[in-house]
Amino acid sequence: MTETTTAAPSNGTLDLDGLVEALRAVIDPEVGMNIVDLGLIYRIVVTDDESALEIEMTMTSPACPMSESIVEDVEIVLRDQLPEEVLRNVKLVWDPPWSPSMMSPDARAHYGW
Repeated sequence: MTETTTAAPSNGTLDLDGLVEALRAVIDPEVGMNIVDLGLIYRIVVTDDESALEIEMTMTSPACPMSESIVEDVEIVLRDQLPEEVLRNVKLVWDPPWSPSMMSPDARAHYGW
């Protein structure tokens, strides 16, 4: 996860580390890298009773033509990874604006940044 990503502690039922790992399967097709290493996942918030989970994420640009597709891919991962009764919400946010500094060190190295 990037420095800007936070997650509420889980009481053990939800596997947040596994969820983040599963989100690595979601690729931003414009840059060919997963959304976790790109730093597009800002927050994962779980209610205390683990009945709901919200992901705050962004795109590399507000004009990203693939944003709808990427959000749909995230929703598919949530459906596959979470129990059916857990409410899920994927929220696109634009503050703070994304920048290459939000990428993982490996991702920045991959692009020579």
